[in-house]
Amino acid sequence: MIKREVWYFRGVGPQNTPACLDLMEKAVAEGFRHLVVASTTGDSGAQAARRFAGKDVSLVVVGHSVGFKGPNMDEFLEEHSQEITRLKGKVLKATILTHSLETSLADQFKGSAPTLLIANTLRRLGQGLKVGCEIVMEAVDAGLIPEGEEVVAVGGTARGWDAVAIIKSAASKRFMQLSVLEIWGKPRV
Repeated sequence: MIKREVWYFRGVGPQNTPACLDLMEKAVAEGFRHLVVASTTGDSGAQAARRFAGKDVSLVVVGHSVGFKGPNMDEFLEEHSQEITRLKGKVLKATILTHSLETSLADQFKGSAPTLLIANTLRRLGQGLKVGCEIVMEAVDAGLIPEGEEVVAVGGTARGWDAVAIIKSAASKRFMQLSVLEIWGKPRV
């Protein structure tokens, strides 16, 4: 049996980022080596890169794809990308798996799509945990973390982090093999 303390945050948002970094530190101390974090502008990702610089971990910082917010818009700041890379982290700008061609068609034709159902189902646990599932698959799809590993996934709601989970990684092609093994922190909202 594994006993864990779960941290429930009073709300969503960046005020929870320091606590999420502490939970990541705890996970690394327990032997977890793959860290996958969401970061829209790169700020939170750079904080993680600084915290884990020189440690025996693989850090993947996942941002939105270029064009997600608008045509040709890159939300990930270049200075953060450079700092993360300099500190041996990896930066991935990827299409959000639940915001793909299907969502474009659903918007255009006023319908729904399986990926939207999946996204909204995952949101029942919180936006940050939904994001955690997505970014782990995106990192596997890009070949930046191995499939079938226990990964520390960190996501949030809008800005900053408010969710930490241990997820068994899977490629998006094998979504049904992805497993949320443990939830270490999330908003209680």
